[in-house]
Amino acid sequence: MAAQASLPALIRKKRDGERLEEEEIQRFVRDVTEGTAQQGQIGAMLMAIRLRGMDAEETLALTKAMAASGRALAWPPAWGGLLVDKHSTGGVGDKVSLALAPALAACGCKVPMISGRGLGHTGGTLDKLEAIPGFRVSQSPEEMQSILERVGCCIVGQSEELAPADRVLYALRDVTATVDSLPLITASILSKKAAEQLSALVLDVKFGGAALYPTQESARELAQSLVAVGERLGIRTAAVLSRMDEPLGRCVGNSLEVLEALECLEGGGPPDLRELVTSLGGLLLWQCGLAGTAEQGREQLGRALDDGSALRTFEAMLGAQGVPPTTAHRLCTGPPAQRSQVLGQARIREELRALRGGWVQRVEALPLARVLHELGAGRARAGDPVNPRVGAELLVAVGQRLQEGEPWLRVHHDGALGERGRRALQAALGLAAGPPRAPPPLLAEAIVPPGPPGPPPPAGAAGAPPDRGDGQ
Repeated sequence: MAAQASLPALIRKKRDGERLEEEEIQRFVRDVTEGTAQQGQIGAMLMAIRLRGMDAEETLALTKAMAASGRALAWPPAWGGLLVDKHSTGGVGDKVSLALAPALAACGCKVPMISGRGLGHTGGTLDKLEAIPGFRVSQSPEEMQSILERVGCCIVGQSEELAPADRVLYALRDVTATVDSLPLITASILSKKAAEQLSALVLDVKFGGAALYPTQESARELAQSLVAVGERLGIRTAAVLSRMDEPLGRCVGNSLEVLEALECLEGGGPPDLRELVTSLGGLLLWQCGLAGTAEQGREQLGRALDDGSALRTFEAMLGAQGVPPTTAHRLCTGPPAQRSQVLGQARIREELRALRGGWVQRVEALPLARVLHELGAGRARAGDPVNPRVGAELLVAVGQRLQEGEPWLRVHHDGALGERGRRALQAALGLAAGPPRAPPPLLAEAIVPPGPPGPPPPAGAAGAPPDRGDGQ
C-alpha cells in the first residue's frame, strides 16, 4: 500500500516528478513530527518539493497534515463566524497588526492573532510588542480564550502545540534553500491558521524590492495559492497585493513602530499605514458578515480608529498580556515624550542631510532595513537579541523638494553607525531634478473568491484539523 512505502521511496517518487498521495504526505509529516525522519531525509524531501512542485491537491494535503500534527484550538460556539486573523509575508516598517487586531476587536470580531518574530531584514510583530515593558507573547490556549472573552483580541507567539511539523520544516527551509517554494510557503502559513480554527483570514502578500517576491506576478501566484487552499480548508480567505519598495509609514524599528501604530490607533498616523489597516480590516469585516461590503467594512474600521474604541481595546490587550496598567495607560494616553520615555530611547539620534538638492523620487526600504539590522534592530538567526530602541524616522516623502543640507532621515542608535552605514543610507535616497510622476497605488490588487461570503463554516469544516478533545 502507498501509505506503507518507505520514506526514501517517497522522496524518490517526488524527486522523479510524480505526485504524492494524501496518505503518503501524511506519512512524511508524521515521521517529521515524531522525529523518526532524519534531517537529511527531510531536507531531501523539501528540495524535491522545491524543484518538482506540488499540485493543488498535494498542497492541500500537506497543509491539512501539518495542521493536524498538533493541537487545534477550540472556541465557544457563540464565536462562530467571528474568529478572524491576518497574515503578512513581511516587510519593512510593517506595524499593521498592532493597529488592526484591536480595531477589529472594537468592531465585534474575535482576533486570536498568532504572529512571528523578525528574521533577516523584515521586522516581527512579536519583537515590536516586546518593546513594551511587561508584554508577554507566550499565552496558553486557555489564556488566549480568557483574553478574547475580556478584550476581543490577543497577539501571541506560536505555541509548540500548534502545527509542530511546521516548526521543524520552517527551521530547515532556510538552511536548505527552499524558502521560496510555493507549496511549502502555502502549507506553512495556512497550517497554523487552520489550527486556529478561524472563520475568516486576510493575507497581505507583498512584492517589490524589499519583499520575498520581487514582482506582482510572482506575488499573485502565491496569493492565489493561499486563497484557494484557505477556501478548501473551510476558512473564508482573501488576499491583497501591496507594494514593498519603500518603508510602510515613516518609522522603522521596534519601539518607533509601536509609537507610529499608536498614532494610527488615535485616528492619525501616516496615510499609507491607515490605508492598509482599513483595507485589510474592511475585507475581514465583510467576510465575517459584520459589514455588507468590503468598502462598508473599511469605513466601519476607520470609525473604530477615529472614535478611540480601537485605542482603548489596545490598552486593554496590553494589560491582559502582562503590561502593568499604569504603563499601558501612560503609553496609550500620554503625549509623545511620555510614550518615548515608557519605551526607552537610543543614546543617539543622528540626522542625515541631503548631499545635494532635488525632488524625492524614492526612499528604498531594503538598504535602510539592512543598516538598521546591523545596528541591532533585527536578528541574523533565531534567538539573537534585538535592540528595540534602534530605528529610523523618515523626515521626507516622495514628491517633496529637498534642499542640499536639509535633513531627510533621523537614525536612532547606540553609537555603532559608521561611515559605511551612513553611505548605505544616503544611497537609499533617490533624488531627481524634477518632480516624480504620481506613485502607483500601495494596494495593487485584491484576490477574493467569487460570490458573496457564505455562512460561517461549521466546526470541523472540510480540511480543518480535528478537535482532539484537549482544546478549550
